[in-house]
Amino acid sequence: MNGLKSQLSVPRIEYLRVRNFRSLRDVEFKEMKPLSIFLGPNGSGKSTIFDVFAFLSECFTIGLRKAWDKRQRFKELRSREAEGPIEITIKYRERSKKPLITYHLSINERASTPVVAAEWLQWRRGTTGKPFRFLDFAEGAGEVVSGEHPEAKDARIPERLVAPDVLAVNTLGQLARHPRVKALRDFVTGWYLSYLTADHTRGIPEAGPQEKLSQTGDNLPNVIQYLNESHRDVLESILTTLTIRVPRLEKVNAEPLADGRLLLQLKDAPFERPILAKWASDGTLKMLAYLLVLQDPTPSPLIGIEEPENHLHPSLLLELCDELHVASVRSQFLVTTHSPNFVNGAKPEELWILHRDEDGYTKAQRASDIPMVRELAKEGAVLGRLWLEGFFENPISKEKRNIKPLSNREGR
Repeated sequence: MNGLKSQLSVPRIEYLRVRNFRSLRDVEFKEMKPLSIFLGPNGSGKSTIFDVFAFLSECFTIGLRKAWDKRQRFKELRSREAEGPIEITIKYRERSKKPLITYHLSINERASTPVVAAEWLQWRRGTTGKPFRFLDFAEGAGEVVSGEHPEAKDARIPERLVAPDVLAVNTLGQLARHPRVKALRDFVTGWYLSYLTADHTRGIPEAGPQEKLSQTGDNLPNVIQYLNESHRDVLESILTTLTIRVPRLEKVNAEPLADGRLLLQLKDAPFERPILAKWASDGTLKMLAYLLVLQDPTPSPLIGIEEPENHLHPSLLLELCDELHVASVRSQFLVTTHSPNFVNGAKPEELWILHRDEDGYTKAQRASDIPMVRELAKEGAVLGRLWLEGFFENPISKEKRNIKPLSNREGR
């Protein structure tokens, strides 16, 4: 019952469309699920999709200009040989059965400076009627409808921002009189996009409890200290799971040092003395970091994980996918991968297959929209195996490489 309540109260993105963002010339994802997995070979556009969410998040946290400059502006951001602005459109619900809200952001460049060409929020109150925009801005000026439940008939308040590269939602969302705008701002600024590396988790940070794992995981000992002090039951659950995943691991501890730093130690069952994190395996530290994210007492509304298969034993990936399904009751997950072992735990409606077309742009297709894959999955076939057998191959690459499913090859 608690899981159901959590699921009903979590914001969910149901739709994404991206135009002119690197290889994403024009790609659309409909009916996105609490767990959405993006599968494809190297260079298919997985990391670019991940970066769309990172870019949007950074626009709300460090500002559009810094996020823009960080990615080398239009020169590197806009799709090759494309014209027009970069456009990102998401449709989401603040809660289950709440109205669908559309957020659209269009970015142009003028004199090497980003400009918000268009930014708007719209929804439709009730089951009938035309959707209307309760926030509509362009180049630093526009109108907004205030209040808890904006209506088409409500007065529109003109506003002017300090510069054309400032996001209206980020500015007006800090004001209590615009609760719907604030809800989107809070949602986006609360995203957690993981760039975890085992090397970062081996550091010895300054002591002090911290509630959230950083994007790289360099504060992992601090989070363990926080859980040990404030959520001992959660930490015990994490360590129990970890000891099942990692044979003979007995204990993980964050030990304060005399100089004010925090030392992460791991103890194996056969030995009395623990070892330092710097000597622990990459997979152990990576799995520990993932469990900290998945069992966070106050999880982020949207969590992105890029290529979880790195450093993890293939046998752990199916279990990790199962744990993501459990955690998706409390958060929405976006995962990029090229691991068939991980994909074996996915459902057809959760899996998006990416490939490049003849022009070099990314195309996406949901596994459940491929008739043969859908039917084979109903019969018990796992998706990772189907991918290896060539059932997800796009027509262009299949023709060029003359690929046939393994089950159709001679001698099978």
